[in-house]
Amino acid sequence: MLILTQGMFFTEITVGKEVLAMENLNISSTAFKHGEAIPARYSCDGSDINPPLKIGPPPENTITIALIMDDPDAPVGTWVHWVVWNLPQETREILEKSLPSGAIQGKNSWKRNSYGGPCPPSGTHRYFFKIYALDTALNLNQATTKADLEQAMQDHILAKGELMGTYKRK
Repeated sequence: MLILTQGMFFTEITVGKEVLAMENLNISSTAFKHGEAIPARYSCDGSDINPPLKIGPPPENTITIALIMDDPDAPVGTWVHWVVWNLPQETREILEKSLPSGAIQGKNSWKRNSYGGPCPPSGTHRYFFKIYALDTALNLNQATTKADLEQAMQDHILAKGELMGTYKRK
């Protein structure tokens, strides 16, 4: 649920009986708009490189930023394309085919520590780039998976946002 408070958007989250407000963090791309097709350049049919991403200013107490890209439409269940954490809090963009210094990549569903672009076996799939502002740096190793990262982030998320793009192979 979104509510407008002092000009900023917040998401309401229920934890037990406690209701917490979580600020939304903006994420966008100059390569595609939310809900639109991801260009083939960023897929297995192209150069298979990460698209450029812009990140809105995180909350004041942010220490690091984490990013997860996944495909919930995969026939085998959610397919993880990218797992990244410890992006510096001052990160406002991730350039095409790069990561800011200090960022660490975990294992995707291909068991690689890198970006893996859209590559659906059939039909049009949705790809979610989920961004998280955290109140801590995470001490995780490169064997870390999406599930490991989500567990480590628990109780440390100050804000979150998502960008969704679609892809269909030609």
